[in-house]
Amino acid sequence: MADTYSFDVVSDFDRQELVNTIDQVRRDVGTRYDLKDSATEIDVEEASLTITTACDMTLQAVEDVLRQKATKRNLSLKIFDFQTPEPVGGNRVKQVVKLRKGLSSELAKQLSKTVRDELKKVTVSIQGDSLRITGKNKDDLQQAINLLKAQDVEVPLQFENYR
Repeated sequence: MADTYSFDVVSDFDRQELVNTIDQVRRDVGTRYDLKDSATEIDVEEASLTITTACDMTLQAVEDVLRQKATKRNLSLKIFDFQTPEPVGGNRVKQVVKLRKGLSSELAKQLSKTVRDELKKVTVSIQGDSLRITGKNKDDLQQAINLLKAQDVEVPLQFENYR
């Protein structure tokens, strides 16, 4: 039996599910009567999405479709960081949606401090954009997971490598 047990706290999303979601949104926008003639474009980059459409009203409708499709594909809505829309030429509107991935150093420090203050029997170490929580008892690790799930943070948290 192992001396210590550990797990990692990360913030990540399935890239392929995101691509599938964007494809579904594009199909939906192309077939919906109110959005068909809006010439909406959705560009996917590594760390962001760019939505370009006819007006604010269609932009809001495209955002709603994006949220619905992401929810159906089990993507957390916390990965989307919607920036303020900006006008572009020809009465069109562009919005950048940043994709949140990884724990920022401030958030990692905050979560680490919360776990250390509440649970004395576990150790927390920051490893890049993730946290490693180690303890001698699996029950203490379960308490740490429940404590972190109760926190309201701006990124989705996943618990990996539970061993």
